[in-house]
Amino acid sequence: MRFNDAIGLWREGERRLAGAEPPERPALERVTDEIVLELRRRLGGSFTSEELAELYGREGTDWCFDVAVRAAPGTPAAWDMTTVAGAAFARYLREASDYGGGWQIAAE
Repeated sequence: MRFNDAIGLWREGERRLAGAEPPERPALERVTDEIVLELRRRLGGSFTSEELAELYGREGTDWCFDVAVRAAPGTPAAWDMTTVAGAAFARYLREASDYGGGWQIAAE
């Protein structure tokens, strides 16, 4: 998957997380944070936005469901992959070597 195809899905996850009901928000945040940690383990050090998008396209988000159930076992609302996986990928994107200020930085 290309970055330009994935970023809209990830931003939608961020929007959904921001608009979550207050009682559900802590569990959703906890799951999102755990998925970010797993992304860090999977991609390691320096990475680009395209590499993150490739991981998203290659591995999907099924593995995120397992993380969600472990992080919030009694809160099925926090297992919404559109929200938590999308928000996690968007959040982790901020650490990409070619991403800054909300935009992908073109390679020179």
